[in-house]
Amino acid sequence: MPWSNQGGGPWGTGPKGPWGSGPQSTGPTPPDLEELLRRSQDRLRRVLPGGSLGGKGIAVLVAVAVALWGLSGFYRVEPDELGVVLRFGKYTRDATPGLNYHLPYPIETVLTPKVTRVNRIDIGMRLVEDLRRGTTSTTMRDVPEESLMLTGDENIVDVDFSVFWVIKPAGGASQYLFNIQNPEGTVKAVAESAMREVVGRSDVQPILTGARQTIETAVHDLMQKTLDTYGAGIQITQVQMQKVDPPSQVIDSFRDVQAARADLERAQNEAQTYANRVVPEARGRAAQVTQAAEAYREQTVAEARGQAGRFSKIYEEYRKAPEITRERLYLETMERLFGGTDKIILDPAGAAGAAGGIVPYLNLDELGRRHAQPQAPQSRAQTGVSR
Repeated sequence: MPWSNQGGGPWGTGPKGPWGSGPQSTGPTPPDLEELLRRSQDRLRRVLPGGSLGGKGIAVLVAVAVALWGLSGFYRVEPDELGVVLRFGKYTRDATPGLNYHLPYPIETVLTPKVTRVNRIDIGMRLVEDLRRGTTSTTMRDVPEESLMLTGDENIVDVDFSVFWVIKPAGGASQYLFNIQNPEGTVKAVAESAMREVVGRSDVQPILTGARQTIETAVHDLMQKTLDTYGAGIQITQVQMQKVDPPSQVIDSFRDVQAARADLERAQNEAQTYANRVVPEARGRAAQVTQAAEAYREQTVAEARGQAGRFSKIYEEYRKAPEITRERLYLETMERLFGGTDKIILDPAGAAGAAGGIVPYLNLDELGRRHAQPQAPQSRAQTGVSR
């Protein structure tokens, strides 16, 4: 018996229905493919002019399909993006922001990375969400395996820092898309390596105090040089150190050392301030003494020269008139000697003839003082004169 006459083929009859007649239904019957094609053709006949699917209808369909395929090449690039056009997967050109066109897929495709967005990568710390007590908050968690670094003087510091970067504006988008597979991971690895290298050739004290700006600049330059060597198309805009501390196990001892160093610096500053105050005063006094000595020397030399000149002039006059000059010198000497003393002049003739042994004298100093002081006008009562 042929298989077409058997109910279920060579393996017997198929499953029966619920009443034993016909096959059992297992769900909705899938639509027949021929039926679907027939329905599609009927719809096309109703749409096409003339109601027949001939050569003209096929041409119209092809033209519509080609037009839609050509229009699919229009695309838009946002202001913060840059279009990178690929032809069969190979870089061809860049597209500026706005409405652009490329050959339809699969001939050309376009990628639009955001070239103006500033990306940030944190190293040594992570921002985590805290969902306790029914609220959501963010906290910063340390990552010691990234932040602990060895310094040049064999100390350990805990460095947390952030790196800000963008895609290079000129030719950097294609390098960013095709030269590196994981941009964020690459930037993070390069940043950690550069920071460890810079910290490894520096001492711990400058790192913890005043050398942050120098370290940030050195890390920035080293990262940019390394990424340019890779052809990553990435530009580092800023390296910012967030926290630089010694390890938590020794931070108390380190703070004691820092306090001692602060006291040392304070004492040195006070000593320097005292020196800055005392030394100029001493120099000023020394300069004053020196100037006084110079003035005394000049005065003494000038007086000596003046006296020598005066003696020379007197000698010339003495040679011309010795007696007169000698008399003049005698009188000037007596005047210089007795000019400031009290003087009493006795009259020998009057003293010899005075009765009772009284010696009359003339007090010249008293007379000189009376003449020097102006006398006030006397009143009528004092003079005793009446009309």
